Amino acid sequence: MKMVDVGDKPKTERVAVAAGAVRMSAAALRVLRTGRAEKGDVLAAARIAGIMAAKRTPELIPLCHPVALSSVEVTLTLRRAHVEVRAEVKTVDRTGVEMEALAAVSAASLTVYDMLKSVDRTMVIDAVQLVHKRGGRSGDYTRA
Repeated sequence: MKMVDVGDKPKTERVAVAAGAVRMSAAALRVLRTGRAEKGDVLAAARIAGIMAAKRTPELIPLCHPVALSSVEVTLTLRRAHVEVRAEVKTVDRTGVEMEALAAVSAASLTVYDMLKSVDRTMVIDAVQLVHKRGGRSGDYTRA
């Protein structure tokens, strides 16, 4: 194993967007919509967890390069039977930020689960995936 050498690559603007979902019962969604979770503001805590995870990705994923992040935006949208979690991460650096975006979605989703597990232990974290990436040698990618 080794960390890939990116020393010769130019610094360029790079963007990655990841998404996922936390599927839950109607009762858990009701608690979320009414803001009555015992632990407090679920959506705010999940956004902060996602941002923190993006910033600390090299500590979580072996051989992942530390990247100077320009911005991290985590959004959570309430749907009929789930919460949609989305993260957009930007940098100007020598390597991409796909792992940071995926880590942000994962941590935000886990936080939603943690804060609502007293209401619904059957929640499922689902479809965590890269949606889009821009920049770098491999070019752009958008999930079909």
